[in-house]
Amino acid sequence: MTDTLLDPTSALVLIDLQRGVVAAPTQPHPTDDVVANSAALAKAFRAAGLPVVLVRVSFSPDGSDMPPGRTMQPTGAFTPPPGWDEILPDLDPCPSDIRITKHQWGAFHGTDLDLQLRRRGITTVVLGGIATSIGIESTARAAHEHAYNVVIATDATSDRDPVSHAHSVEKIFPRLGVTATTEEILNTLPIR
Repeated sequence: MTDTLLDPTSALVLIDLQRGVVAAPTQPHPTDDVVANSAALAKAFRAAGLPVVLVRVSFSPDGSDMPPGRTMQPTGAFTPPPGWDEILPDLDPCPSDIRITKHQWGAFHGTDLDLQLRRRGITTVVLGGIATSIGIESTARAAHEHAYNVVIATDATSDRDPVSHAHSVEKIFPRLGVTATTEEILNTLPIR
């Protein structure tokens, strides 16, 4: 771990920690652990005066804003249960948090996430949430392409498939940025 894990202009970006996403079990880290670690990071970032971004995925009831295109595993009709896209209260959402609604895997495409970060002079994004190989990896790739320093909180992420999680953490993330545990990140946060 380097002394420069976080810049003074870092932001925490939590992906898809919402009722419908956390309803399914995750591996290798249980969903409850991911949420607890994410909540600890959010609390610490707020205390340090650093931005917290809460990203959720949501679609219109008719699914007309779902990503188009042919896939081998079509998503089919989408009838979400009420409240499925609500951010978890465990994260203690605050009025100062930046809220982003996305309609695809990554949090950058089709949203104002980059604009919100750049307006605040952010140079480093710390990522957490569910699922590692989908929303987190897609957002990490885009963050890297947008020239942000990327830090992935490996125990504040998890997946439906442990092999997919391991592939992202071991093979993809080291090429996009730095991986660290929640504790390592908390230990490098500037104190105000």
